[in-house]
Amino acid sequence: MIKAFGIVNSSQKYIHVEGLQDYRPIGSFSFLGRYRVVDFPISNMTNSGIERIQVYANRNPRSLVEHLGTGRHYNINSKSGKLQILFYQNMSSNGNYNTDISAYVDNLESIEKMHQPYVVIAPNYMVYTQDYSKLLETHVESGADITLLYHSVDNAKENFLNCSILNLNRQKGVLSLERNHGNAKNRNIFMDTYVMTKEVFINLVKKAKETSSMYTMPDIVNAACSELDVRGVSHRGYFASITDFPSYYNANMSLIDYKAATELFHEDWPIYTRTNNSNPTHYFDGAKVTSSVISNGSTIEGTIENSVIGRGCTIKKGAVIRNSIILADTIIGENVHVENQVVDKHSSITHIKEVVAEDGQIGYVRRGDKI
Repeated sequence: MIKAFGIVNSSQKYIHVEGLQDYRPIGSFSFLGRYRVVDFPISNMTNSGIERIQVYANRNPRSLVEHLGTGRHYNINSKSGKLQILFYQNMSSNGNYNTDISAYVDNLESIEKMHQPYVVIAPNYMVYTQDYSKLLETHVESGADITLLYHSVDNAKENFLNCSILNLNRQKGVLSLERNHGNAKNRNIFMDTYVMTKEVFINLVKKAKETSSMYTMPDIVNAACSELDVRGVSHRGYFASITDFPSYYNANMSLIDYKAATELFHEDWPIYTRTNNSNPTHYFDGAKVTSSVISNGSTIEGTIENSVIGRGCTIKKGAVIRNSIILADTIIGENVHVENQVVDKHSSITHIKEVVAEDGQIGYVRRGDKI
């Protein structure tokens, strides 16, 4: 166990995943059929030896709370560790006020009670693996006040438009943080991941509250770059940021590729999730599956190509699914053609025989819809 506690939260004002986020926070989004997005930051923390973790929940928290439970499935030591779910106490109808800083202020007493001298803060909307114990070691050895994790990309003109970027000097010192406006392809995307002492963290939270009711953690860190020693550390490996509907679709679809999946999933770095006892997927005679990820508990009679199928789905005879994400407990009826779609859980497509969107225009079927 390292001398740090963990926080999983979101500080971005500009995130909205159309459709899916109407029912649940991004952290509880189904990912690759088996996981939830929040599983990745929590697993990174427990694999790194962090056993005291705070997860912050805001709107529509039910599915997130149910999935997290007591946290036992994340391999947290029941005697020395604890997963704590904390809530935004003063939600505003104006979303600009519902920042991570406001959540920290509402729960400052719980933060101050933490005995660990350091804190690792990670987002609930990004998918990556990272050994935080090594990141903490780098932070301590550098003598920095704050260490920020970033990922260098060459496609920032079209992607990561709702993320922040780091402007660095040659020594990897952070000069400033700003929103990615898509005006350059090569950018250092800030992974909304911080390491600092608890004392520095609390001081930043209090200063942000005094400065602006709409400040986020990136805002106050940006303002502090001229006063504090803020360093950047580069991340290597798979990285996805789920900040809108296309990025959710693309993140799932990218991991159908085996090579990409091996950059995220490692035998010695398990991604924990809540499991249930269900039968293996049953493939009937005539079923055809290529380049797809199929979860357990499903029955497959039709054709699936380049798609992700969640748990407990039923794909009837003659059905064709291409380039789509089908969430849990969905029924695709006989001879139904689904292409370029995200179909939310508990849906049933049986009467309309063709639900197809043009390439590059991903469609969405709402949760529980009968079509």
